[in-house]
Amino acid sequence: MKLRHTQVLALVVAALAVIAATASYAKDKSNDSGRLLTGKVTGKQDQALVNAVVYLSNTRTRAVKSFIVGPDGVYRFPALSPNIDYEVYAQHEGHKSDTKTVSQFDTRPSVNINLRIDK
Repeated sequence: MKLRHTQVLALVVAALAVIAATASYAKDKSNDSGRLLTGKVTGKQDQALVNAVVYLSNTRTRAVKSFIVGPDGVYRFPALSPNIDYEVYAQHEGHKSDTKTVSQFDTRPSVNINLRIDK
């Protein structure tokens, strides 16, 4: 009799563990889209700088992603972690923009940062 009671208790504990794990996984999945960083790279007269390279650095790991802008000067970095600070800047023909920061304390799901290169 005691063996059956122990088995039932073990099944209940296992079922609760599965339910908790499923709820945790579903919560993590809902945040998979992450944060979106967009912007435009422009020159001194606010013209789009074609083929400028935008660099995005994870301040925690120092991993760097890059994006080469097209004719419209627009860049896009999707699915960024909301719990990490990022630094972003652009380079074009040997000139560099100021470095801007995307803070983890900024809770907006979409951040727009325009980068200007005065050359």
